[in-house]
Amino acid sequence: MTTSITLIRPDDWHLHVRDGEQLRAVLPHTAGQFARAIIMPNLRPPVITTDMALAYRARILAALPPLLKPAFEPLMTLYLTDNTQPEEIIRAKASAAVHGIKLYPAGATTNSDAGVTDITKCYATLETMEAHDVPLLVHGEVTDATIDVFDKEKVFIDRVLAPLVQRFPHLRIVFEHVTTRDAVEFVKQASPNIAATITAHHLLLNRNAIFQGGIRPHYFCLPVLKRETHRQALVEAATGGNPKFFLGTDSAPHAQVNKENACGCAGIYTAHAAIELYATAFEQAGALEQLQAFASFHGADFYRLPRNDSTITLIRREWVVPEQFEFAGEKLIPLYANTKLRWKVM
Repeated sequence: MTTSITLIRPDDWHLHVRDGEQLRAVLPHTAGQFARAIIMPNLRPPVITTDMALAYRARILAALPPLLKPAFEPLMTLYLTDNTQPEEIIRAKASAAVHGIKLYPAGATTNSDAGVTDITKCYATLETMEAHDVPLLVHGEVTDATIDVFDKEKVFIDRVLAPLVQRFPHLRIVFEHVTTRDAVEFVKQASPNIAATITAHHLLLNRNAIFQGGIRPHYFCLPVLKRETHRQALVEAATGGNPKFFLGTDSAPHAQVNKENACGCAGIYTAHAAIELYATAFEQAGALEQLQAFASFHGADFYRLPRNDSTITLIRREWVVPEQFEFAGEKLIPLYANTKLRWKVM
């Protein structure tokens, strides 16, 4: 039985850290495990300009505990809107701090109301991104209220993503937090310019988790958890060694009061034990030997950044996930609160 795993230090290619006191509360969890993270721009107001991204980056660096400052680098993104201008893409590329542009269909998820209402309005901007090799990071769901919530990702592929890939064949696209067999097959069959992130919670859970013993708001996220057959497809993709798939936690902190109410927020907090949760999923699949490539190599290679040279070590040791974390005066409930895990970062 494997008792320890040493990995080249991994990166998180999809992360929410909020701002202000909330940022200071959650950032150490990520910085203690990961060397870099792609930071989502869906603040209020959204991060829509390079200047705003640089200011947000400075706040993130200032929020790092002193011992973690040298070990963590935030990789910034801009929030795509109907009005994002090509000139802003050129500024973002020149900054060397902005590593992608995030597409939120308007109304698709948390703080996405300023997102894109019609992708055709962004064609000039996407052409500039293609020309300057700036990746597009996609929340892949349609917002059509007539579409079943469990089908929104598949319909997005057909209506938006497939035509987009055909129109912009040289645009690098990350299909973020994929949740279906349909998405996995689309990415596999697409050109090398198309990749995807997979979360730990979508590897570990199917949609039954939301309804066990009643409504379980801390298992509600967007895209929503899917059928077991889709979870199995995600596990096969993550553990199969395909460089198109890599780690992106989509860790999304919300205060307990905002999760446990009549209209609870979408998002699952996993940063407290991110790499341990992935190790759990890979061990369940009998594929621990594939964890390093998925967590440490594939994402860096796709983003054309150097692989990290430092390491982290996980040891086989039972520990109990805390019941809650302090979150800017509120409580934050993590995934698997009060539950034993069998891997722990030293």
